[in-house]
Amino acid sequence: MDFMQLEMFVAMVEESNFHKAAERVFRTQPALSMAIRKLEQELGAALFDRSSRNDYSLTDSGEVLYDYAKRILNLRDEALTSLRQLHTLQSGRIRIGANESTSLYLLPQLILSFREQYPRIKIEVYRQLSAKLPYEVRQRNLDIAILSFHPEDSDLEKTLIMRDHLVLIASPQHHLARESRVHIRDLGAESFIAHNVHSPARENVVATFHKYQTPLNITTEIATMETIKKFVALNIGLGFVPLMCVNEAVARGELVIIPVEGFYHERNLWAVRRKTDTHAHAAQAFMKMVHKLAQDTIGGEELRPSGKEPNKTTSVN
Repeated sequence: MDFMQLEMFVAMVEESNFHKAAERVFRTQPALSMAIRKLEQELGAALFDRSSRNDYSLTDSGEVLYDYAKRILNLRDEALTSLRQLHTLQSGRIRIGANESTSLYLLPQLILSFREQYPRIKIEVYRQLSAKLPYEVRQRNLDIAILSFHPEDSDLEKTLIMRDHLVLIASPQHHLARESRVHIRDLGAESFIAHNVHSPARENVVATFHKYQTPLNITTEIATMETIKKFVALNIGLGFVPLMCVNEAVARGELVIIPVEGFYHERNLWAVRRKTDTHAHAAQAFMKMVHKLAQDTIGGEELRPSGKEPNKTTSVN
């Protein structure tokens, strides 16, 4: 039993005429008659009551098969429609993983641009520490992850999409806020608000203070970037944070960036996915947009504060 046999059978039931049924399925009348005979032989039961020459009434077996045949053909059509929509990006989903700062300051821009082109694609965002995201990608729990470090895993495909770096932020009321530039050695008496997740960025800050034999007074450790910004804005302390996280707050005058001699930490963002030729169509389309973003922003000049080129004395990728 195949789809064509079922289509011929359904056409015969609904048209009650060999000529019309054959035209409906684009077959000859002999081909239609033969197909129905083969179907009856395969099922071991007559499907039509042939006691009357021009009456094609269904037998009880024919009634049961007709009901199932309609459902089978409808399901086939639904499946084909769903696949067509998936391939033409009229449906589908993307699962994206990112850390806190990326979820807040990069993904909204990406998702807005993507939804303008593909409004019917469902996007699921999962927030997780960058260090745990490669595992989720390999386990197929995520289609794409955006990381703040370059993973060494050979089974992952990596695309550099943005260059960012750490900056020193302060409240506009802080006594250093009006300084055009400070050195690490000038910061030994200051209080700092730090993220409580240990990362290459934090390690670089600690190492740089140690290099210049300057105390690093971390008086408060906080779990979220937004809270760090809030504490700094209240003049509770200074903070080293990714530039992309504070651009808007600086533009509003809530925070200021103080250039620092003797310190530079580049923080690159990578889009990561499994190495395979079977990515979902929606995920493929999202990555095309990510590649376009990379072409537009790589090099990171638009991420640097105007007129404040950093001193790259210390650099960690």
